[in-house]
Amino acid sequence: MTPRGGADRIDAVELDENGHPLVRLRVRAAPADGQANAAVGVTVAKALGLSKSKVTLVSGATSRIKILEIEGLDTVEVMARLLA
Repeated sequence: MTPRGGADRIDAVELDENGHPLVRLRVRAAPADGQANAAVGVTVAKALGLSKSKVTLVSGATSRIKILEIEGLDTVEVMARLLA
């Protein structure tokens, strides 16, 4: 995640060395008061066609690398939607 990235968008979708989805994205929000974290959730939810309440930050609140839980979708469905 790149805060203050000038736009809310997904730049790349790939797999990490363990085969887990890795989404590179940027958000306009500053990394203060949870604004950037909230923007990450909204950006991912929008890309997946879900409401923002279906995307939960599991870990990484103070890190550039975040782990999200997507309610109602498995890894295959998430990748298919993001790559579509």
